[in-house]
Amino acid sequence: MVVANARFWLGLDVGTQGTKGVLVDAQTKKIVARASENYDLIEGLAPGSAEQHPHTWISAVETVCRSLREEAGDETWKGVGGVGVSGQQHGLVVIDEDDEVVRPAKLWCDTSTSTEAVELSARFERLVPTGFTASKILWLQRHEPENWDRVRKILLPHDYVNFQLTGRKVMEAGDASGTGFFDPAGRCFHPAEVTALGIGLADYLPELIAPGTPAGRISSAGATLTGLEEGTLVASGGGDNMMSAIGSGATRPGVVVMSLGTSGTVFCHSDRPVVDPEGLIAPFCDSTGGWLPLLCVMNLTGVLHEVAAAFRPDDPDALDTLTQLAAAVPTGAEGLQLVPYLVGERVPDLPEATGSLLGIQPGLLSPGHVFRAALEGTALNLAWGVRRMRALGVTVDGVRVVGGGAQNSLWRQILADAIDAPVTLLPESESAAFGGALQAMWTARRVAGEEISCDEVVQEFVGNLGEVTTPDAVAVGIHDAALREFGERVQRLHG
Repeated sequence: MVVANARFWLGLDVGTQGTKGVLVDAQTKKIVARASENYDLIEGLAPGSAEQHPHTWISAVETVCRSLREEAGDETWKGVGGVGVSGQQHGLVVIDEDDEVVRPAKLWCDTSTSTEAVELSARFERLVPTGFTASKILWLQRHEPENWDRVRKILLPHDYVNFQLTGRKVMEAGDASGTGFFDPAGRCFHPAEVTALGIGLADYLPELIAPGTPAGRISSAGATLTGLEEGTLVASGGGDNMMSAIGSGATRPGVVVMSLGTSGTVFCHSDRPVVDPEGLIAPFCDSTGGWLPLLCVMNLTGVLHEVAAAFRPDDPDALDTLTQLAAAVPTGAEGLQLVPYLVGERVPDLPEATGSLLGIQPGLLSPGHVFRAALEGTALNLAWGVRRMRALGVTVDGVRVVGGGAQNSLWRQILADAIDAPVTLLPESESAAFGGALQAMWTARRVAGEEISCDEVVQEFVGNLGEVTTPDAVAVGIHDAALREFGERVQRLHG
């Protein structure tokens, strides 16, 4: 039974570094409980490989739900009206005829499939980024044919979590548009490209469900896993960027969001498909019925953690300490510049690139200078992509920032200067999990017969914006010149 007027709603975000959960009170419009469980990538793999076992995610979901239930209380937990799941995009989850996982999932940040991505780009006559699911499928066929022979269903990470909750294998257009063989304009899989990826693939793809349609209901197994009542609504969910768009209010044109996490994304809602001829800005669908043109860079907070580990390995407050040191360094880091492609890069499309520290002079290898260069290098890489979005007609007069990195006030100032636009800190940083809960509310109201858009639901909750950081005119000029030099250096280093 769907209870559209339930008071409490659950959102889960199953990410690369961990799973987070929030419980939202629809009456007070506040989050009343939070929990998280961290995990790592599988160690000891070949260079470029990035994998996790889907069972890791399910174990984390169980832990997070147990923690939320303990914090909220049993009576509150019994009153949860629905759940929405956000998941890291592009991961390849392969299931056999017994619904068992065939092998660990290759993730969005796996660059071992770059050769296959280049081949598919030529075959499809458009850029297929290495991180997308398509190259992973071709890689599996070639490198592990015995595993490919066992495959009977292909899911994305959040689809697999939904399957464990409901027993149903379904997919929705937002996450599906990151597979690399999806037609975002038609909101369907591209038949010719599916065929080109191998015999049987069409049969391995799950049913596509429409926006605002439930993925299913909590099964008996799902109830055991989560403690939720059997029959509780499970929304379609979506990729983490699609769910973050909902949780940050990018459900109407004009709202641009920048997510500062392991990867960095910039996205906005659009009422029409936005297609980049060079394929650098992803033409995603969103998870509400619209589209989500999106810039994604692979190197963001991980770069800061690498610098912190190098300079202050035993300092639990290393990021804060280094930020204070970097704040004392002038804008431009006195010529020191970091090209931050530690794990390759998606925009620009350089999956095999490495990072470079340039402009080194005496005195510039201090912790403050290097950390400032890391903050500025990652910001310039984002600004390069934002410039591309603007060229495609996307208006970027200001951005809302979410994610763990958004809490760094110095980084927000650098970003505002680099993109020459105000940066607003949203009060809720866990926008993907929050978006899952809001999507579940919207879905329940639609199932109950109410004609309402997701945006109408979202604006009831995402209205109060936080601190605004405005660009500094002098720093804007410095970063504009640095961005030109950054582009020239990338060209010289990587072609």
